Amino acid sequence: MRALFPLIVFTLLAAGSGTAWAQSCDTLIDKVTGETAAKTTDRRSDYASFTAGEDMTLTLACGGPDHSSVGAQYRGATPPDRYFDVFGKAGHAVTGIDASVITEAAHRAQATATKLRHSNVDLGGARVTCSAMVSPDKGPLTLCAVIENSDRS
Repeated sequence: MRALFPLIVFTLLAAGSGTAWAQSCDTLIDKVTGETAAKTTDRRSDYASFTAGEDMTLTLACGGPDHSSVGAQYRGATPPDRYFDVFGKAGHAVTGIDASVITEAAHRAQATATKLRHSNVDLGGARVTCSAMVSPDKGPLTLCAVIENSDRS
């Protein structure tokens, strides 16, 4: 869990927080579970975490209109296609960007991250960011997030 903490903190900082968006976050949580079939494990007014399989979790940080993010964590250096598919669907639920566009961006970012440890791919209105790391406790980890921004160009 300590290895996932930096991504969770990054996701929360990138998205911001505040209880004023609780209803909006409830809607996003429902959209993520609806599109991914992930199980909610923690639900707060501005944050949620999910289990999306044996070696995969999702985190959602709600920051109001156009400033939310969703991350996907996988225990392993080479995630299966299912990881990217679920991540694309979760990203679509949060950003509205087509899931296949997010999936493709995540594939590119993850491939580069395996060489450079970190990589970003900018999309109109969002950024896909992936990191590859090795946790002393859990071994290889793949961490990707899609972070909304207000620039929809």
